[in-house]
Amino acid sequence: MKILAVSDYVEPLLYQRFEPKHFKGVELILSCGDLPPEYLTFLAWAFKVPLYYVRGNHDIRFISKSPEGCTALDGRISRFKGLNFLGLDGSRWYNGGPYQYSEAQMRRRIRGLRRKIRRLGGIDIVISHAPPRHMHDAEDPCHKGFHSYNRLIDNYSPSYFIHGHIHSFFADPSERIMVVNKTKVINTYGYYLFETEERQDDQ
Repeated sequence: MKILAVSDYVEPLLYQRFEPKHFKGVELILSCGDLPPEYLTFLAWAFKVPLYYVRGNHDIRFISKSPEGCTALDGRISRFKGLNFLGLDGSRWYNGGPYQYSEAQMRRRIRGLRRKIRRLGGIDIVISHAPPRHMHDAEDPCHKGFHSYNRLIDNYSPSYFIHGHIHSFFADPSERIMVVNKTKVINTYGYYLFETEERQDDQ
């Protein structure tokens, strides 16, 4: 299954200069936050595939205007082609705005999902706005990652942990990726294409 992941930057190749031939075979879109709702609406319309999103710390407009044809995944687990997707909004708390969480708040949110994760047999892909701590993050209060995400990776070993929030330009796609045990942690700033094996859904 080919997946398009996006965050933080409206990529002209996916919007003003969009040409479907450059993105053939995409079956799912994952948005990791800080993108205009109109952009996500356009992507869902252009690709005609499911689009799951989480909100970033700058997504204040989402309070009154949600993207059309897209599914908010915050605090939920959704199943697609046999894989379980978990979404987590927001960044570390820094000025009290929407979609900001203290470490303790995020820890409680994840703890509240444990029973559902066990019942569904684990999680395959996590999409968040903020990164795990010490993985692509920074030291200022806004851009520190969550220790809770490190524990989530340790406890459930998702195949992918996909985030945004950290604005970086990459000379090579491999620079986006850190590998932690069995988990690939990927910074999706702009956009990133990857493929993963789908599974037979016996549920």
